[in-house]
Amino acid sequence: MMKNAPTKAQYAVIFISELKENIEGYAEEAAKMEALVKQQKGFVGMESVRDVKGITVSYWESLDAIKEWKMQEAHAQARSKGTNSFYKNYKVQVCKIERAYEFGM
Repeated sequence: MMKNAPTKAQYAVIFISELKENIEGYAEEAAKMEALVKQQKGFVGMESVRDVKGITVSYWESLDAIKEWKMQEAHAQARSKGTNSFYKNYKVQVCKIERAYEFGM
């Protein structure tokens, strides 16, 4: 998990989710996607927390980079598996970063 948002990011994708009770294989799938996204052109970084709900914010250089990640075949398969096997519900928001600042990060 990153402690602060990268300065060169222009966009953030916010993924908020709630897991089902039986999530066998989830940790392995999440680790696979984390390794894969780090290789994706235009990916800048991400922050993630999970308790009752999970929140992952990924940072991107452009909307095109976000679209390319969404179309990436292994990611598409993982999304399908997530919808069918892992998540009770989720929400995705794509946001343009207009301003960012921090304290004590």
